[in-house]
Amino acid sequence: MITNYPKAYGRIWLIGGTSESAKLAREIARLHLPCTISVTTEEARSLYPQTSLLRIKVGRINAVEIERFLRDETIIAILDASHPYAIEISQKAIAASRQHHLPYLRYERPRVERTRKSANSNSPITFLKSFEQLLAENYLQGRRVLLTVGYQPLPLFKTWQEKATLFARILPSTIALETALAAGFTSNRLIAIRPPVPANLERELWYHWRISLVVTKASGQPGGEDVKRTVAAELGISLVVITRPTVDYPRQTSDVSTALEFCHTFANTIFL
Repeated sequence: MITNYPKAYGRIWLIGGTSESAKLAREIARLHLPCTISVTTEEARSLYPQTSLLRIKVGRINAVEIERFLRDETIIAILDASHPYAIEISQKAIAASRQHHLPYLRYERPRVERTRKSANSNSPITFLKSFEQLLAENYLQGRRVLLTVGYQPLPLFKTWQEKATLFARILPSTIALETALAAGFTSNRLIAIRPPVPANLERELWYHWRISLVVTKASGQPGGEDVKRTVAAELGISLVVITRPTVDYPRQTSDVSTALEFCHTFANTIFL
């Protein structure tokens, strides 16, 4: 239970861009709590309900802009529901919360239980700490590899285009497509779709491209990690999982009701 903080007339900063943040935004709107949501791409705007209580800021917020953002939006508390791998914005938000004495809560999507083999299969799962570790060792050489890691790491694989047959699944956004093409991926080795991807489509895609190795992130169920493990087991395909980066979050939860209690504790309800 959160105590000793009076409610104030200000806004919750919801750091968004994930399916979980969209669900939280809908619940925050239902509670009539004022909230400003930050996302990095224009395409992400469509995830959120359109209501006068919710404002959406599109674009990356740097260390200088964050001060102005907190002031202009009258931020009184921070609910961080960013992607588990978007550590830069989390670190900036934590620093700002400490500097300005703002309550901070990290909402983290639940993890998929870590095992070395896919369920009911001898198909191996390899856990690595970074993409650098993946590329420094001989995991990809000569294989047909599907990368389901988002668009940002794709430039790291540019030098591997001649050593392996690389495919990538990316978000349906302009920046994702441009980044993939610049990294050497041809259009016939790309598919743009927003996760989660159902198992039947996952299975057909891997089969169609004759994939022998899949690289993914430990993105939890919302990112389709459990589905990839299941399909890898069915098809006998090796799976490499890049584990989540470590961040020292001041306070963290995977429970939606706890996140909503946090918002309601600090923000005044606006009756429309």
